[in-house]
Amino acid sequence: MPKTTPEFAAAIDLGSNSFHMIVARIQNGQLAVMDKIRESVRLGSGIDANNVICEETQTRALECLKKFGQRLADFPPGSVRAVGTNTLRNASNSDSFLSLAEEALGHPIDIIAGVEEARLIYLGVAHSMAVADQQRLVMDIGGGSTELIIGNDAGPIFMESLEMGCVSVSKRFFGNGKISPQKIANARTFALTELEPYVRKFKKRGWDQAIGASGTIRAVIKVINAAGWGNDNITLEGLQKLITALAEFEHIDQIKLDGLSDERTPVFIGGMIVLLATFEALGIKQMEVSDRALREGLLHDLLGRLKDQDIRDASIAHLAERYHADQAQAQRIKQTSHYILQQIKDSLGLNYDEAEEWLGWASELHEIGLDIAHNRHHQHAAYIIEHSDLAGFSQQEQRFLAALVLSHRRKLPIKLYKELPKRISKPVKQLSVILRLAVILHRSRSDNDLPNFKINFSDEKIELRLKPEWLEQHPLTLADLEEEQNHLDSAGLELSLPQKD
Repeated sequence: MPKTTPEFAAAIDLGSNSFHMIVARIQNGQLAVMDKIRESVRLGSGIDANNVICEETQTRALECLKKFGQRLADFPPGSVRAVGTNTLRNASNSDSFLSLAEEALGHPIDIIAGVEEARLIYLGVAHSMAVADQQRLVMDIGGGSTELIIGNDAGPIFMESLEMGCVSVSKRFFGNGKISPQKIANARTFALTELEPYVRKFKKRGWDQAIGASGTIRAVIKVINAAGWGNDNITLEGLQKLITALAEFEHIDQIKLDGLSDERTPVFIGGMIVLLATFEALGIKQMEVSDRALREGLLHDLLGRLKDQDIRDASIAHLAERYHADQAQAQRIKQTSHYILQQIKDSLGLNYDEAEEWLGWASELHEIGLDIAHNRHHQHAAYIIEHSDLAGFSQQEQRFLAALVLSHRRKLPIKLYKELPKRISKPVKQLSVILRLAVILHRSRSDNDLPNFKINFSDEKIELRLKPEWLEQHPLTLADLEEEQNHLDSAGLELSLPQKD
């Protein structure tokens, strides 16, 4: 369904080291950057041994997001994409923090998986490159993770997200600030060990051009250029000279290098070692540096959604094909769920376009669990959806879709709804009821048209008006609807059915 394209769009990257925001004007389907804001929040440094983000760090992060929120105060829903990466993926209190963060920003914030982060990084970098018939290796060193991607003009081909970054490595090996040759060697060995399982896979695919993105890599090229160890590109020789220079300092606070900002200094050595180890492990000879990264990828991905070129549609289609979903039945469920939604959209309080989209995706995937086993197939389907790498989807979106599919039969998982973030717990319950009724009405899996029916929906009551004589002619459907009354009743909902004369 065509969407109204806003005049402006924004993307926010809640990284483990810094928070970035980019604002762009949408002109003739293209993006023109209008504003950039960056703050060093050090989210990854403020997480304790129990993976809890401390109060001081939360406060610093929320103050930053309030500033971003002021800039975005007039942006309509759907024009802002904000995502959290490694630290928020791993923090045990990320849900409670996100609730406060969304209030401060005024827009939803999603957490994305490492592979999705890699895809978006490649998307951002690739849009800044000239079209060329060659493969690229793109590297991004974040605060808590490092993404490596091989791709071409058509998009990413192979992606990995490694659990090491400039903040995490600096904290782990140089947490007390002291620098020594042994500590540098230990950090390098750790990075090489993390890379080792993927080296063969990357070398097998090969690349013609290596490109680095991220604050760490941009800081490295500034230092190398200032020292005369490179010519606007990073080489292994230049990195070896840089690590030798860093080894001469005894403490992080003593590091003074031309081109290195005071803000970047505390985490520079960790990121530098990750970069050096990657050059050594993959045999990289030379790396160009891009000023594009995740946030630019987010903007281009958002523009695709607004132009009805949503990568999520392709992800759903691929998953449905992989698990041999019955496409004819999926279309029946989709059409009927949309028919129901059209009738009750004003009483739900949901964005119609989004609700239609989610019901469509759930219809396509609700039976993929049958490829594993009929027994509990709704549970199998939900597990597949939540734990697959689905390009374009955030972790919250996959949880939402999984909960919706899980809910399409048997008892409604009320406990699960309560565990979901508040902004999606109510919509998933409402859309689940729509999906359940569509599934029941198509139990026969027949192409015969359903009779016209009417439905009213409120928070506590659903009134389904079908011709009684049709129900008498379809006793299985009637039995299913009567059983559904019991299921919905246990969830605090009353389903009213036509009464026989």
